[in-house]
Amino acid sequence: MPLLLVWAVPGVLGLVLALTLGRTWGRIGALVVMGLVLGLAWLAVAYFAATPSDQPRDCSDCYESFGRWWEPNWALFVIGVSCALWALGVLVGAALRRGRAPPHPDTALRERADLRCRGRTRTLWAVALPVTQYARSGDVNIAYQVVGDGALDLVWIPSMAHHVELAWESPAHARFLNRLASISRLIVFDKRGTGMSDRLVGGETLEARMDDIRMVMDAAGSERAVLFGLGDGGPLCVLFAATYPDRTSGLVLMHSTPRLVRAPGLPWLPSRSDIEKSVEKIARGWGDPAFYEQRMLRRDDQSWTEEERRAYIRVLRLSVSPGAVAAYMRANLDVDVRDVLPLIRMPTLVLQRTEIPGMDVRRGRYLADHISSARLVELPGHNFEPLVGDQERLFSELEAFLANVREGGELVAERDRVLATVLFTDIVDATARAADLGDRAWRKLLEDHHNIVRGQLSRFRGREMDTAGDGFFATFDGPARGIHCACAIRKSVRELGLEIRAGLHTGECELVDGKAGGIAVHIGARVASHAASNDVLVSSTVKDLVAGSGIDFEDRGPHELKGIPGEWRLYAVAKEG
Repeated sequence: MPLLLVWAVPGVLGLVLALTLGRTWGRIGALVVMGLVLGLAWLAVAYFAATPSDQPRDCSDCYESFGRWWEPNWALFVIGVSCALWALGVLVGAALRRGRAPPHPDTALRERADLRCRGRTRTLWAVALPVTQYARSGDVNIAYQVVGDGALDLVWIPSMAHHVELAWESPAHARFLNRLASISRLIVFDKRGTGMSDRLVGGETLEARMDDIRMVMDAAGSERAVLFGLGDGGPLCVLFAATYPDRTSGLVLMHSTPRLVRAPGLPWLPSRSDIEKSVEKIARGWGDPAFYEQRMLRRDDQSWTEEERRAYIRVLRLSVSPGAVAAYMRANLDVDVRDVLPLIRMPTLVLQRTEIPGMDVRRGRYLADHISSARLVELPGHNFEPLVGDQERLFSELEAFLANVREGGELVAERDRVLATVLFTDIVDATARAADLGDRAWRKLLEDHHNIVRGQLSRFRGREMDTAGDGFFATFDGPARGIHCACAIRKSVRELGLEIRAGLHTGECELVDGKAGGIAVHIGARVASHAASNDVLVSSTVKDLVAGSGIDFEDRGPHELKGIPGEWRLYAVAKEG
């Protein structure tokens, strides 16, 4: 039997296995080469073990090939062992390759990229990247990826900046994301103004970012998901869950807080001046790798390897510019979701490591105390980033929580109760104006007024709940939209020679037959009753939730609202932004 057949049979077997396990041409090549090396090594051993043809043959049925005498049984044995070794090489190659980012049906292969850093060239070998897609949120394109095929959708919202593609070139990021994808259908995206999403100036409000989550979920085909927010991603998750309980299966809040700046009832938080100084330092040092080493990563921290440390810093530095990160952090200074916490009724897991320098554990405990469906888990460790530190305990808690959500073993959100912004408007001196004009002229003026109001409600995604005479009652899924709508109505009706007053409040509304009711509606009506001519008056809850929108307010002081216990601080819109 020709020696060529001895080489060809294991070659065919190796190629078949490589095509089956490889999935991409780069991996197929690597698998075939590894099998080829082992197969040829064995053939070399077999060749030199055979009797040279210039010596007498030692069997009657031996034949000569490639300068050696070959016994038929020996040739078959060589073929079998070659096949086995080649298959072993292919399987070992597949196992080694599987240790990297796993392939996914929607992956693109980046074969290699040369990166120049401080005069040195660094080569990144084949990295499997999920395909990056874009969801349209208003005028902004949001970059997102979907990884894994678990039974439960999980939306990962990291703190501050992220880059959906560079993250896969960071060992710590890739390991963490792969682990999340192994227990869920993972959806990751870049916040507006960061990573591969559109850069923009202004508009980075919680309300706008809520829209981004909805649009990404829609584009990814996700009807409901668990939201996993880290740090400043927590308030965004809380607000989304309260506003869209029908889209939220559960919440995971890690190292989060209801607000960033010290306030009554939260004395352990840093002062505004301390945070503003910190923002300035971060903006000045953002482009300097040494800054990250000094401020964000401890050199003596054994949780990171040197490669992981460099890759993490690179992702962070290239995800957002110094000015953008400063603007993002300043926009979060006035965010306050304390009033929203009691409205959360879906399963909630509050996670925090207890040894993080400068981070008070009372932040997470406050969240757990004020969310009735929350469970607090405190873990040992000093790393803010979940990418490093004890992964087994962290993922043990995550897997148990997701299993309970998936099996319906925890509380289910009440979908007929949602967080909404209520708007009440009416015409100033309507009775006197009607008496002056007469019935026919007043009806025509009122019809024009109603058309303007309904046009603006449609423009700002408001829902008309009720109309009585010259007054309107409407709801919005975001407070900033409600304010902009009220201001647009105020401006438009001036062309009719009319003045209005408006009041807004954000709170939990009960939906009955499509109509909103509950205490939040009564508070909104009472706020409107304190508004003067041309006022757009809001509660402190509304003011806290539109932080970063550029809307300025004038403090109108504390008020007593009829039938509502306690004092309520009200604010008039001074500038829309």
